[in-house]
Amino acid sequence: MFGPHLTLDLYQCSKQKISNAQFISVILREMPEFIGMHCISEPQVTEYHGREGSFDRGGISAFVLLAESHISIHTFPYDGFATVDIFSCKDFDLKKAQYFLMEKFEAKKAEKNFLIRGKSFVKHYPKTVAKAAQIVAKERKKVVKF
Repeated sequence: MFGPHLTLDLYQCSKQKISNAQFISVILREMPEFIGMHCISEPQVTEYHGREGSFDRGGISAFVLLAESHISIHTFPYDGFATVDIFSCKDFDLKKAQYFLMEKFEAKKAEKNFLIRGKSFVKHYPKTVAKAAQIVAKERKKVVKF
């Protein structure tokens, strides 16, 4: 497996918290360390106030790049709804991540989706030295000898 991808849909969140850009930025600074990852960028947080006469009532879209991949957050304050994606090239504690976000956003309900990305990727780029050695040995056997 290349990496786990967790998506959370968080319902009945604190409207005040999920409409606060500074609060979202703090979440994106704290969460990576909490789940054992490392920021390689500052959080990027964009507020959108919707369009007049539109169904879209605005919210916040934010992300942080990690050495391990990324975390993104999209909030819909009017509805008390937030979505979060955590994609990583290394394993992380899914329950710990969900608990952290539900507590911070005061979410009453969460829908969790989890998938493994790049299942065939490890055939070419394994995570362990032993597996890499096996692949190299196999490839060397294919080399044409003159």
